[in-house]
Amino acid sequence: MANRDVELLAVGAGPSNLALAVALEELAPGLARESVLLERDEEVSWQRGMLLPEALSQVSFLKDLVTLRNPRSRFSFLNYLHATDRLNEFVNMGSFVPYRVELADYLKWTADSLSLVDLQRGRECLEITPVWTDGTITGWDTHVADGETIRSRYLVVGAGRDARIPDRLRTVNQDRVIHSTQYLPRIAKLRKDLPYRVAVIGAGQSAAELFGAVQKDLPECKPTMVMRSIGLNYYESSKFNNELFFPSHVDKFFEARPEAREQMLKEMHHTNYSGLAPGTMDALYRSIYLDRLSGRSRLTMITMSDITDARDEGDEIVLELTDRRTGEVQELRTDLVLLGTGFSPEMPRMVQEIAKSIGLSEIKVTRDYRLEIEQPATAAVYLQGVNEATHGIADSLLSVLAPRANDILQDILAHRGENPAVPPQPTSETAPIVATR
Repeated sequence: MANRDVELLAVGAGPSNLALAVALEELAPGLARESVLLERDEEVSWQRGMLLPEALSQVSFLKDLVTLRNPRSRFSFLNYLHATDRLNEFVNMGSFVPYRVELADYLKWTADSLSLVDLQRGRECLEITPVWTDGTITGWDTHVADGETIRSRYLVVGAGRDARIPDRLRTVNQDRVIHSTQYLPRIAKLRKDLPYRVAVIGAGQSAAELFGAVQKDLPECKPTMVMRSIGLNYYESSKFNNELFFPSHVDKFFEARPEAREQMLKEMHHTNYSGLAPGTMDALYRSIYLDRLSGRSRLTMITMSDITDARDEGDEIVLELTDRRTGEVQELRTDLVLLGTGFSPEMPRMVQEIAKSIGLSEIKVTRDYRLEIEQPATAAVYLQGVNEATHGIADSLLSVLAPRANDILQDILAHRGENPAVPPQPTSETAPIVATR
């Protein structure tokens, strides 16, 4: 029995569902008042574990929660800068990409600025089950950790993908294994004066950032970067490649044949994965160069090696590394393992459990991100940020937040039999939002 009934429930207050909440408030205020957004943490956060002081976003500030849908919106990143009295400084910096910490602060500011959608923090979703009425799915029961059950007709899952943990490292002491998503809070608990031996696993942006950050956060440590590839590469970021992140490319990708989709994803891999931003690459190489110049030999890089075994021995983790070129095996003894291994390509556990609960053998979505239920239904569920296979490589990124939120909202309104929403036009009296910080 549900404790509360709402029309729309969104799980996860990350960028995807915040963009949807903004679209609701601007385009469908009536539905917004009947909508709830659940966030398991006590505050809205984004990439909390990797909010390194000097880390830059890889995406233009114009690809915020709303601008590509409604450039006049009060919820834009530019209006956030105006409301926080930093617009002149940002313009003077002359950059299209904000720092990661200020992008995270923008998301918090947006969450605090919502006035119609009910954002509830500190509420973890444990399970979602379908509501059946005479053989028809008529809603969804979301069971919250505090014991409440919220029933909704529409469900939007935007909780993100699960962290990728290599199988070999799942069996060792997890107190000594830190995924990038947990880096800052967990590294802060360690003593700074010990000579930790640190293994950093991965060859992408996250791994490189971990390798650089741990040298500052644990000044006496000796880090070793371990990767399967022959070396580090830049992101492929030509203007032509970047056009494949346009919202208009989603239609082309979705309509393509399966083999064409597979080819496009393969060719686009280095635009977002297994690559480094130029600034990160240059800083990393300079740090290794200076380490060699000083003769300190603090920094090590091991390439073309697989982790073929891992075990605990006392207070250390022993990694067995097999050279992919020669087959030779070496042991790397570490006190700490940092994982820059990204996220699992599999559908998140929550999505898989929803599919299982309604008897789906395959998880497929429509062009408008609605799960194909294959059962009689008057309710619907939408998936955000997990549809690369059908919507292209930009689906898990910030690039399509605003237009995707509009696609989902318009589909919901059409499903309810309402006319497509039209953005309200601002008047001269429109004032910037100034949220309580």
